[in-house]
Parts: sequence; structure tokens; C-alpha cells
Amino acid sequence: MDSILKPYEKYKAIGLPWLSDIPSHWKMTRNKNVLKIKKETVGQNHDKYVLLSLTKQGIIARDIINLKGKFPEKFDTYQSVKQRDIVFCLFDIDETPRTVGLSTLEGMITGAYTVFEVGDINEKYLYYYYLSLDNHKQLKPLYTGLRKVINTDVFLRTNMPYPPREEQDQIVRYLESKLIKINKFIKDKKKLISLLKEQKQSIINQVVTKGLDSNAKMKQSGIEWVGDIPEEWDVIRNKNVLELKKNIVGNSSSEYDLLSLTTNGIILRDLESGKGKFPSDFSSYQQVCVDDIVFCLFDVDETPRTVGLSTLDGMITGAYTVFRIKNINKLFLYYYYLALDNKKALKPLYTGLRKVINTDLFLRTNMVLPPSMEQEKIVNYIETKTQAIDKAIERIKKELEFIIEYRTSLISSVVTGKIDVQSIEIEDIIEELEDDFIDLDEGNIKEEEFKTGEEE
Repeated sequence: MDSILKPYEKYKAIGLPWLSDIPSHWKMTRNKNVLKIKKETVGQNHDKYVLLSLTKQGIIARDIINLKGKFPEKFDTYQSVKQRDIVFCLFDIDETPRTVGLSTLEGMITGAYTVFEVGDINEKYLYYYYLSLDNHKQLKPLYTGLRKVINTDVFLRTNMPYPPREEQDQIVRYLESKLIKINKFIKDKKKLISLLKEQKQSIINQVVTKGLDSNAKMKQSGIEWVGDIPEEWDVIRNKNVLELKKNIVGNSSSEYDLLSLTTNGIILRDLESGKGKFPSDFSSYQQVCVDDIVFCLFDVDETPRTVGLSTLDGMITGAYTVFRIKNINKLFLYYYYLALDNKKALKPLYTGLRKVINTDLFLRTNMVLPPSMEQEKIVNYIETKTQAIDKAIERIKKELEFIIEYRTSLISSVVTGKIDVQSIEIEDIIEELEDDFIDLDEGNIKEEEFKTGEEE
């Protein structure tokens, strides 16, 4: 935090469960004094409105023609939203990634949310204040019932800090001057991670299909997605190196650890964490052993990762296809299909709307086979080269985690009066604040890495 930042000279107790004191000259006000509830349903005019969603990137417009996610057949019960309205999700609060958003758009949003018109307060100060509480889910004392609902009347009677208006404006100016720089830093670091991942993919793709010797004589492989290969390499069918398994766990499912195929590989899942959607009965799941290779041979384009080499024993959804590896270096095989998955290169094998690859067709499909010594050299080369890239990515992720924690702390400290920004000169803001709040869970890194077919 900036070295010039310091607390106010005097504070007074206010006794909110989530905030014990505020600067002595600040007032308190009830939400109902600055918020007016709205409930204007769009009815039959829904086709005249832009569809909006409340996300961790703020309130965003959705493409109503190519909708992704769960939406109703009709939007008659949706409610209108105008610019400067503030939207709250006052139910399932702990499970909902973002429960408050300030709209910069006009449109319609689900009637399950609560829309307010903002009155005599800087709407961005109000938003940042409730964003800071949402970051830590601090409104728990207001929850009722199993769905953790906050009653609208209780919410409107709840007190919040109310600094002088000129101070609200200064707080917003200060935060936005900082957030522009912080969000730019995050954006640049994310871009760097993407470039490093592309570099890693390029290294793997090059050597598993062309080998390590750039001067090697080449020949046609006859495989559409591979092209030319070194002259000494063979072309074989998958069935020569893969043996199909289908060992259903049945009534013994309680004896197995639960596994998932993710972009982080095949990982152990914790059923008690409450994260992810899983069946109540795992009897149709199948056994996976160490060194088995697992494929998701359906919805291939939409699934972030469709191949994984298991380092664990356990069970995985019966919708996947599990193979035992034989007569080939297991890591070479994995990297070969990882390279194809990165490019979604197996499109010629897809059938049907769900883009399924038939198992028998997959086993009859050709793949490349370098000499065994070269397979080992290729694997060693990949792991040496990509290890440095992985370390660089991890280092950048830690930087991102630190700056995101700093951003969260800064917002909270400023809007609750823990630090005084009244006398700080604000640099001219020469660009708009992009992505009001980039996903505080660093969605482009974490959420995608742990997205799995069975949680869709």
C-alpha cells in the first residue's frame, strides 16, 4: 500500500457486525435512504431489451441469439435495468461469485435479482462499499434459511457509512486512479501467461510430430493432422498401443477416490467441499489406475481438456474412455495427444451434434511412433523446456495473487475509512476504467484450469 496513506485522526464506534468503527465525521444512513427498490418487469416487450447478466466482470450484455448457460424460454418476468441502477443477488450469497453490480448499460435482468435506483449518494462509492463486503461475504449476519437469503426489508433497514459527498467523490476518484493501473498490470500479466502457454504448446507440438532433428529426412505420414514425419518413424494404429478398459466400480464405489479430468491433469476431487455437481450414486463410474490414459471423446471442442495421464488410482465418470498403455512411452503418447487436443485437431473424426469420436474408430485411427530411444529423448526435451516455462507461469500467478489481494484490501480500506485519501492529489484519469473488476478469483487462470466435463 502507498507509503503516504494513513488512517484518520479520530474514529467512532458504529457496531456493525462487519465494521466496528468509521471516521468520526462520517455519518451513518440506512440503505433505504439512498436506495429505492424497482420492480419493472419487461413483459411482452422483452424483445426490445438487451439481456444482462451479473458477473464478476460487472453487469455485462449477453448475446440473446447464441445463449450459453441456463436461461428460460420466455423473458416476460425479467426486469428492466437502467444506467446507474445497482443490482443485488440477495440469495445463495456464499455460493454466488458476485452478488452486486453497478450497471453501465440499459437492458433486462432476471427477476430473481433485486434492482435499486440509486439516490443521494455517489453510486460508485455505494458500489465499492458493497463490493468490499461481497469480496469477503460479510453480510452473513443478515442471512436467513438454507438458501442464505437476505430479506429485502431487512436489507433496506441496514445501516451503511455515509461520508460527506465531496469525500465520497474523492474516494471514488482515488480508487479509480489506482484500479486503472492495477487492472492494466493484471491484463498484461494474463497476456504474458497466454504467450508462455502458447510457447509451451508450440514446443510440444513440434517435437511430437517432427522430432528433435530439424535436418532429418521427412516422409508423408498420411495422417491429416500430422503431415510429414521423420523417415525413421512408423505409423501405427491406436489399438497397437492402447487397450480399452471398462472396469465399472459398481457397489464398491466407496472404496475409490474420486478423480476428474481437468486442464491441470487428472486430479483428486473432494466431495465434501461442495464444489462441482456430482451424482448421488457413483456405481456407474469406472476404475482408473496409475499410468492409465483417459479421453473425453464427446463435446470435444467445448471441453477444455479431453486427455489426461493418470498419476493416481481412483474412479472417474463412465462417460469418459479409459485405456491401458502398452508398447509405447506413456509420456510420449500423452504429449502427442495433448498436442492434438490443444489444436482440437481430431475434427475429422467427429460425428453428430455432440462431436463424438466413436471408440472403435479412434482405435483404428493412425498415430506416429518414433523409435523407442527417440521417444525417451523427446519426453526429456519437452520436460526440460517446459519446466522453465511452468516455473515462469507459477511466478506470474503468485504476482497476480498478490496484486489481487492488494486490490481487494485497498477497496475495503478506502471505502470503510481505514485510510484517509482526502488530501491525496489524483492524477488525471486519461483512460476509462476497463473491466471495472476483473474476476477476483483470477478466472482466466483458475476457473478454466479446473473446469471439467462432469461439472458442466
